[in-house]
This record gives sequence, structure tokens and C-alpha cells, in this order.
Amino acid sequence: MSAYLDIIILLVVTVFILMRLRSVLGTRPENEHRILVMTDEEWKRMKAKQARLDEHLQMTPEEEQSPLERTLDKIPGFYKADFCARAAKVFEMVLTAFAMRDEETLKMLTGKKLFAKFQEIIAQRKQEGISAESDLIRIEKMDIQDANLSPKGMAQIVVQFVSEQVNLLKNAAGEVIEGDENFVQKITDIWTFEKDIHASSPVWLLVSTKKK
Repeated sequence: MSAYLDIIILLVVTVFILMRLRSVLGTRPENEHRILVMTDEEWKRMKAKQARLDEHLQMTPEEEQSPLERTLDKIPGFYKADFCARAAKVFEMVLTAFAMRDEETLKMLTGKKLFAKFQEIIAQRKQEGISAESDLIRIEKMDIQDANLSPKGMAQIVVQFVSEQVNLLKNAAGEVIEGDENFVQKITDIWTFEKDIHASSPVWLLVSTKKK
């Protein structure tokens, strides 16, 4: 009986000592951080990632833009999606108007010099009894190639159109003298649009066309 009593007393003393140690030393803090041991290779990779991140954070949005994007951003009221949608519509309208000798529409959509060239070609075809037919099948691709904003406020945007078309020229007798109505051509056009940013009109006029 004495032996059991000694064991019980020893347990009580042990528990008491442990509780005292806990109150003095405390428990492990919740925000304690464990130290991770990294190899030299892991350390180098981490430092390289940090350097790339620092370099990226130091770059301004302007530095991340291309020269073309920076120029487009300087054009007041310019929205790429809206401009491209309008340019695609003008592309279709000009092709149709030119083939149909619709000078009124051409005058509305083009600059003076280009309109004069269209008039000259239309007049020559009339004199020779030549008629044209143009069918735009689809615009396969279009993208802005270049842009310029002069100190005087004249903005120019160069657009490349890749399209599928069927184009014919017929003589006075209605015979095909150029083109094939059963052949779809893949044509790349480079068109330049111009606008005075100080003008109230939102219209971009077509001032130049060429084939690539």
C-alpha cells in the first residue's frame, strides 16, 4: 500500500512540475515560422524569380507598349475595335462604289486626291465602254500596320486587308476582258485613313490604296 502511495505522490509532483513549466515557458506561438533549409540551386532560382518580378514592377505601362500602341493612345477618341469595324465597312463600300461608278459615295469616303484618281479611272472606263463588277466574298484578316500623328494634328492609320474577291471587267458587248467569275482572288490591300483630330467630324477619310 505504501508503494502505491509513493507512486501516486510522484505522479502528482510530476504533473505539478509540468504545469509550472508550461506557465513559465508558454506554448508555441501561433505565428511561429519554421526555418526552411534550401539548396544553393533552389536559392539561385528564387533570387532569379525575384529579380524578374522587380524588373517587371519597375516598368511603366508606357514602357510595355509598342511604338504603334503609344501613337494610337495619343489619338483623341480612338478605340481600336470601333475603328476596325468602321474601316471594314468602308472597305466594302469603296470596292462596291468604285465598281458601280458611284462617285457620290466615293466622294463621301475618300480624300480629295484619291477621289480625283477614282474619277479619272471611272471616266476612262466610261469612254472605253468598260464596266466593272466586284464581289467581296469575305475579309479574311485585317490589322493596323502603322500610325502617325503629326504636330499639326493630322492622324494617319495604315490598315492591311486580306480579302477574297471576285473582280471582272467587261467590254461594251458584255464580254469578260479581265478576271474570271468562277475564280476567287486572295488580295492584300494596304489602305491609309486620315483624320484631323481638331475637326468636329469623327469620319476617317481614305487617302491612299495600294496592293501588296
